[in-house]
Amino acid sequence: MTTLLHLDASARSKSISRELSAAFAGEWRAGNPDGDYRYRDLAVDSVPFIDEGWTEICDLVLAEGSTDLERIGELVRTPAQRAAWQIAGPLLEELLAADVVLIGTPMYNYSVPAALKAWIDQVAFPRMSLGQRRFVVVAARGGAYSPGSPKAEFDYQERYLRDFFAGHFAVRDAVFVNAELANSRLDPVMAHLRAEHEQSYDLALATVRELAGEY
Repeated sequence: MTTLLHLDASARSKSISRELSAAFAGEWRAGNPDGDYRYRDLAVDSVPFIDEGWTEICDLVLAEGSTDLERIGELVRTPAQRAAWQIAGPLLEELLAADVVLIGTPMYNYSVPAALKAWIDQVAFPRMSLGQRRFVVVAARGGAYSPGSPKAEFDYQERYLRDFFAGHFAVRDAVFVNAELANSRLDPVMAHLRAEHEQSYDLALATVRELAGEY
């Protein structure tokens, strides 16, 4: 049985990234009727920031030379560490149970929302390898950041996530689907780019639906 972990991070209840991630999840569930689907809304059910107890757990993992992610909880000793593990443990267990991790996220200030970064911090421990899992990121951006665009150099959203997945999770084949120029829906200055946005959105929607059938 295949498991999909679906995360949304947009502060908007109705957002482009949510629409795209929902399209992927809907197609995936239709094609995997016996699959296990798990959903977490990081904007609504926010994940706390890491604290000193979490850093102590990381130190224990390093000191013990631990490589078994499913046994990190056995290293926990102090009340502060136990409190931190009560938060991080279930999130890590949920991640480890997934075969496919779907992340719907907007670009905020050239990067990812704090809600998504908080989740990443909570599940990131030393010596991790999730290379057998597949990651799909569907994102919405207010402007254009694709290669060759004037603001491409400021795209710290995809660059950060791609580098993190590869450097920390050992996942080098993460797939990114981006809908660009979303601000053209609202900003009069960008109104002339609305057609380009619609093309980008339609392509992203078609792409996520096609991808879902392959996972």
